Formats: sequence, C-alpha cells, structure tokens
Amino acid sequence: MNQNGVFISFEGGEGAGKSVQIVRLREKLEELGKKIVLTREPGGTVISEQIREVVLSTKNMGMAYTTEVLLFQAARAQVYRELILPSLETGKWVMADRTSDSSVVYQANVRAFGVEKIKELNGLSTKDTYPDVTFLLDVPVEIGLARRAATDKNDRLDMESREFHQKVRDAYLKIAKDEPKRFVVIDASRSIDEVAEDIWRIVAKRFKLQ
Repeated sequence: MNQNGVFISFEGGEGAGKSVQIVRLREKLEELGKKIVLTREPGGTVISEQIREVVLSTKNMGMAYTTEVLLFQAARAQVYRELILPSLETGKWVMADRTSDSSVVYQANVRAFGVEKIKELNGLSTKDTYPDVTFLLDVPVEIGLARRAATDKNDRLDMESREFHQKVRDAYLKIAKDEPKRFVVIDASRSIDEVAEDIWRIVAKRFKLQ
C-alpha cells in the first residue's frame, strides 16, 4: 500500500469505459466512509489540464513523438506532486483514469520510444510511486472505437489508425501479463453493471472491505 492511502488506477484503450467504472467504484467506497480523490491523466490539476488541452488537441496532429512524451510526463509530474502524493500521505483513496502505465503503452511500445527511457521518466515524474492495483479494462478494438465514435469526445489519439489501437491493446495485455500481482484484466465488453460487480468484488477482497 502507498503510505497511508490506497492508489487504484484504471487503464485501457479508447472506449473501454474507465470513467464510468471509476464513478461506480467511488460510490461504493463512499458508502463505506472512504475519502476519495479522483484524477486523470493527463489532467487532474489546473496546470495538468492545460497541458492536456495541448497534447490531445486535434489541432496538433503534427506533434513530434518526443514532444508528446515530455508533455505527458510534465502533466504527470504536476498531478503527482500537487494531488496524488499529498492525498496518499493523508490516507485518502486515489483513483486515476490512466497513469504511468499509459506512457509505457502509448509512447514506449506503440510509438517505439523505448521502454527503459519511459520507465526512467515515469520514475522521475511519479517519485517511484505506483498503484496498489491496476484494472485493465480490455475491450476489442472494434467495440471500443464504436463506443467512442458514439460520443463527441474524440481527441488526437482517437483519430489514429485501427492498427495503432490494436497495438495499444496488445501492449496493455503484455504489461498486464508481466505484472500479474498489480494488474487485473477485466472483460469490458460486457455491461456496465457486470464490469462494476467484478471490480467491486476484487477491491473488497484485496482491501478487506467485507
């Protein structure tokens, strides 16, 4: 466990349903009196949200990969120092819609920037603080993209090719296999309620809430 608090992250490709599941889990934990902090990457603080606007804007399709890497890390460094680390130190439950694993997937593997380079940058940005458990909401690319297309939230990464999104899914499954103690892979092609029930069962057991 991280300091006195608990750190849970949600990862997955586009249209996996991370945001919905974070809200569902928060509701269950608040019923038990837990103090919850929600955040997302990039974002979570004023500065990090400003960086988010730049890095995900469809106006910036020509962004260099190195620029993308460093902007994500800058947003991460800020949210960890301003929000995540202080919250964990005071015993809160932090739930993040993406965190450093996203950089390992998107920049290290898919963009081929280099796994060791990204892990070194992640360590600097996070002060070597990582989630206690990470839920990988896994969904076939076709389903995820169809869900995303049904919204008006498409960003720069959504507009990448199907091949790009398949590489994202494959990379997530690989890192989940490499870290089985932290990662829990959830079939997110099912209904919201079914996914939420699975997540709650695992959280309740792992953190002895029942």
